[in-house]
Amino acid sequence: MEELLQQISNGLVLGSTYALLAFAVALIFGVMYVPNFALGALYMLAAYVSFYFMEWGVHYLITILIGVVIMAILAVIMEKLVFRPIESGPHAAGFIAALGLFVLLENAAFLGLGAEYRIIRTSYVQMPLEIGPIKLTFQRLLVLMAGTGLSIGAYFFLLKSKIGKEIRAVSQNREAAALIGIDIHWVNYVAFAISGILAAASGALVGPLALVNASMGMMPITKAFVVVVLGGMGSLPGAIAGGFILGLVESLGAGYLSSAYKDCFAFGVLVIVLMIRPTGLFGAKELRE
Repeated sequence: MEELLQQISNGLVLGSTYALLAFAVALIFGVMYVPNFALGALYMLAAYVSFYFMEWGVHYLITILIGVVIMAILAVIMEKLVFRPIESGPHAAGFIAALGLFVLLENAAFLGLGAEYRIIRTSYVQMPLEIGPIKLTFQRLLVLMAGTGLSIGAYFFLLKSKIGKEIRAVSQNREAAALIGIDIHWVNYVAFAISGILAAASGALVGPLALVNASMGMMPITKAFVVVVLGGMGSLPGAIAGGFILGLVESLGAGYLSSAYKDCFAFGVLVIVLMIRPTGLFGAKELRE
């Protein structure tokens, strides 16, 4: 039982990071129907921001805030320079642009920052905690609390705030939203900024638990798309729930079967769910409550 509880806690920690990134992906897809792979690059760059600012003597928690602000601005710039010009084009154009932007930023990081692995050294990683039979570090608890809190907070922001309602209106019908006076471009800016914040927070939180390198964003963003499809395209609750489900499946599979096939479990669950429910657990739909 103790081992089961430990694996569940590990899965929840992992799932909270998947939920953050998947929420960001679902948000952009819901507003612009763009599978924004470039969020994986923001995830990676935020980890680098934390690393370098900590090397310069800034406290780790402050580096997370700095990374979040920088990536939010970068996400808005992406929307303005890359995605807006192809907004009225075919969906394939957005897919190609997003993938190209990810490759561009990843290779720029390789060229500018080098290929070596770096470690974000924070005391939180070495700070042990025991909650009953569950053992974890303060860093993992921080990841779980911050990841869960940000995901749920972003959901209720979109559900209750004026701009959140405008974002959901645009996701349902862009032309009708424009006719009733909603500024589509402003909605795009806000959606990209929120997605940048969530992706950056995920990368900066995971950074101390992983080796920071230019290619660290590829697998997380791939799994974020798995989560989005698993939960249902356009379903924000599905993105959150799917993230935790995937984290639990990977943790339990690695703990009781084999850690070597951890990534296979994620895609295996996706295939099984789609065979049973092709629209995902929560159904494919525009951004919804």
